[in-house]
Amino acid sequence: MKALVIGATGATGKDLVQQLLNDKDFEAVDVFVRKPIDIQNDKLNVHVVNFEKPEEWKNAVKGDVAFSCLGTTLKDAGSKEAQRKVDFDYQYEFAKAAKDNNVDDYVLVSAYGADPKSKIFYSKMKGELEEAVKQLHFNKITVFKPGMLERKDSQRTGEVLGSRIIKFANKIGLLESQRPLPTDVLAKAMINSSKIKSNGYSSIKLGNIFCFAEKSNE
Repeated sequence: MKALVIGATGATGKDLVQQLLNDKDFEAVDVFVRKPIDIQNDKLNVHVVNFEKPEEWKNAVKGDVAFSCLGTTLKDAGSKEAQRKVDFDYQYEFAKAAKDNNVDDYVLVSAYGADPKSKIFYSKMKGELEEAVKQLHFNKITVFKPGMLERKDSQRTGEVLGSRIIKFANKIGLLESQRPLPTDVLAKAMINSSKIKSNGYSSIKLGNIFCFAEKSNE
């Protein structure tokens, strides 16, 4: 199979790309990034693109399965408008290009609580993206809805502290439904989902994400 990836430089994306490159079921991995990445692999094809100009790169979005794990924070983006460009506009244009080029399988990382009717900006935006991608009518679409992500070497103080608190609660039997999800586990679940022969729309929440990561590759 040939994989297409947007969001390859983020924590989940890095784990996803490395696992795809190590997976014998994928003979090619195309990533779409804003800056060159420091990975050398015969299976890897890096497209350095301007996401503001999809007309320049949309024809390259051709393969068997597209993985979308692009995202930013409001702090890093600087404004809600800038965050929406990354978390909605760029991802939708990538999905649309994939659909136009007959990619059958689309795997999207959304968020726990995503809802187009939410009064919370982030949840509403994620919910709107889910709905917009669903309306493209891929043959198969799988949406992952993780809660708190556990990133390797995270520099986000709030995220690290929150993860420690929840992990402590987990040890005494509390907040099991909110346990932190390591990004490499999410990446494994995404890959495994792409190997399941099915059609239609699937929404995968936290508990089931761990289950998907444990599925065999057979």
